[in-house]
Amino acid sequence: MTVDERLAELGIALPQPGNPVASYVMAQRSRSLLFLSGHIAKRDGVPVVGTVGGDVTREEAQQLARQVAIDLLSTVRAAVSSLDSVRVVKVTGFVRSAPGFTEQPFVINGASDLFVDVLGERGQHARSAVGVAELPLGAALEIEAVFEDVAET
Repeated sequence: MTVDERLAELGIALPQPGNPVASYVMAQRSRSLLFLSGHIAKRDGVPVVGTVGGDVTREEAQQLARQVAIDLLSTVRAAVSSLDSVRVVKVTGFVRSAPGFTEQPFVINGASDLFVDVLGERGQHARSAVGVAELPLGAALEIEAVFEDVAET
């Protein structure tokens, strides 16, 4: 099954990739690796702001992380010839956390699980889930990732 077929089976339509808000790029290739800039949580194109464990529940944040993973796949698709040739190497999730909130890994599971659901074994990755005090635009979470284009190895 191709990745496009799997996306269709899951009812996922990849959005148009986002644009940087300054003088950087959303994806930078270095040989077979593709480094993705941080993507913040958005709903209907508007950043979701607040602290997880405060304004945003863990469950809501996990769904936001899933959507960010979909946005990351959209960026990857714009940078490579086919999602069938990529694997996830590393995911770093930043969760804007309320004081005392320690469930960042459960939040970022939303992204990790989506990558595995879509890419199978090629979606498994190394990962960090970090709690932070603030994120750009007050976003509740931000995720960056490294992919490998195995067609380039």
